[in-house]
Amino acid sequence: MIQTNFTRENWEEHERNWRAWWDHELDRPLVVMDTFQPTQKYEELRRRYPDVYCPAHFPLDVPAGKVIDFYEAEIESTRFLGDSWPRWWPNFGSGIIAGFLGAELILRPDTVWFQPPEDLDFGNLEIEVREDNPWFKRILSLTREAVRRWEKEVNVCFTDMGENLDILLHLRTTENLLMDLYDQPELIKQHLGKVTEVWKEYYRRFYEVISRGHCGTSGWTGLWSPEKHYILQCDFCYMISPDMFEEFALPDLVACCEFLDHPFYHLDGTGQISKLDHLLGIEKLRGIQWIPGDGAGQPEEYLDLLKRIRDAGKLCQVYVTPQGALKIKEELGGKGFAFQIVHDGMDEAAANEFISQVCRA
Repeated sequence: MIQTNFTRENWEEHERNWRAWWDHELDRPLVVMDTFQPTQKYEELRRRYPDVYCPAHFPLDVPAGKVIDFYEAEIESTRFLGDSWPRWWPNFGSGIIAGFLGAELILRPDTVWFQPPEDLDFGNLEIEVREDNPWFKRILSLTREAVRRWEKEVNVCFTDMGENLDILLHLRTTENLLMDLYDQPELIKQHLGKVTEVWKEYYRRFYEVISRGHCGTSGWTGLWSPEKHYILQCDFCYMISPDMFEEFALPDLVACCEFLDHPFYHLDGTGQISKLDHLLGIEKLRGIQWIPGDGAGQPEEYLDLLKRIRDAGKLCQVYVTPQGALKIKEELGGKGFAFQIVHDGMDEAAANEFISQVCRA
């Protein structure tokens, strides 16, 4: 049995606090913070697999159980503090549904990229669930094994499936897709509608397995839900106008929000701020994750933006340092915020002291 610092009582308190947050009834911010102290077992497995950055880097012939052994040791090396919880994310790159539909995975030392296959007929692209795709089979196998191994102990997360235009981007290239919006907009809209239906079906397939673990739902970000949750995104929209975002991206984002219980949106970079009003207008969208982007400063430097999100009745998540979290709380209050804490080696005692400080009324 996996060994963590999380008891059944911890899980019950965790669910109460997160439910209250989703319902806007928690008077303090959520604070998700981990510390890491590698066990001997983890160090031995790391030496055995020195080039593994994420599950996608394991060769497909490595049994699912061996992959889960590796991540079990990683979880056992982690202390889950504040509103954090034991979780595992099967990372196969941002937008793996593109891989399910035929995009090629390019495995880099610290990430995963996608590129269209040379023989792809984009105009006649078959957008359907492909149960025989090796990447889908691999992720489903790992998810099943993780749930079987860690039932009621660890939250097995959704892989990063991607959404609408970002999936098409991986199957078309950025330049071609930008031109397609002008040259063949109706084809793109038809493809987007099919992508969203396929996205829903893949979500159902993974949710059927994940829900057996009785540990809620999560994804690559530090948000947890007792119901159907996912963090949606459209990084491609950085390169298009608000009007084009409304025409091409918004309808499918709305459809995904209608499908989920606790949808969130990943607002990545200052180039997406121009689309914020459209996003805040989605009734079922529960909140916004704000990430300024490389070279654009820290989240606490955007207090007006954060206030705008909260004043619209949405929840807000940010990745911040302890100092950044304290500044946001001092200026805007903590209610409605989820702080994913980024720190440089803070030990457990110091982390707990900080959590008490930022959660104090």
